Amino acid sequence: MTHAYLSLSRVDMTFPGPNGGNPVLKHIDLDVKRGEFVSLIGHSGCGKSTVLNIVAGLLKASSGGVLVDNREVNAPGPDRAVVFQNHSLLPWLTVYQNVQIAVDKIFKGTRSAAERRDWILHNLAMVNMSHALDRLPSQISGGMKQRVGIARALAMEPKVLLLDEPFGALDALTRAHLQDEVIRIQSELGNTVMMITHDVDEAVLMSDRVVMMTNGPAATIGQVMDVPLARPRNRIALAEDKVYNHCRQEILSFLYEKQRKVEAIAPRSAPARRERAVA
Repeated sequence: MTHAYLSLSRVDMTFPGPNGGNPVLKHIDLDVKRGEFVSLIGHSGCGKSTVLNIVAGLLKASSGGVLVDNREVNAPGPDRAVVFQNHSLLPWLTVYQNVQIAVDKIFKGTRSAAERRDWILHNLAMVNMSHALDRLPSQISGGMKQRVGIARALAMEPKVLLLDEPFGALDALTRAHLQDEVIRIQSELGNTVMMITHDVDEAVLMSDRVVMMTNGPAATIGQVMDVPLARPRNRIALAEDKVYNHCRQEILSFLYEKQRKVEAIAPRSAPARRERAVA
């Protein structure tokens, strides 16, 4: 049996508050193999981003733990790079400099200036941003900013790449192009990836497995589904693929059932509010 490259074991998370606090996650157990692309999906507020932030070391779990390559996670580190929905570029630095700042931080003592420059250019070329090296973030589009953020993350050579709804703020066409770029890069590099998403089609298209979260409070993993689709994947061809559509339907059914349970316990006035919204 292949040992997990990324392992979450009995992870609980409770935020401070009255009456014992606010339980967000309960008994999260997940093993991710090296080179695997895993997506977490669920309704808003189910704790997906909290899971990712715990893996990133940005939050400390109330109990349980996380291992990356058999080393315990207890703080942020260069072995885990995060790409957020907001590109998080430094506005006063150029495209090149935004990647350079990460590369210099990690490799200044181990690689020469020429080697670091070649590595920066290589990663920007990989996301098709070689033409914009000297532009500021204010001079490029939202999709281009995300490409730079991805290049910066990849240039750190992380053991695990963490994507927190990285395409959520993009228009549909840009989103599709960038999804395809990430699929291509992950296929070439064999990165281990954990992605947070609300998009069912995105999850099926990009993932080896999809982890479906139950609703909060005290959300947990409700179901884990393998996506047995060969790579490389073509979104046009998959539209008619029986396996793709089966996976898509299974996720939708899971999410629908969870939402229906939420509505069943909602206040009686909720239907009236929905009728007014429709009207």
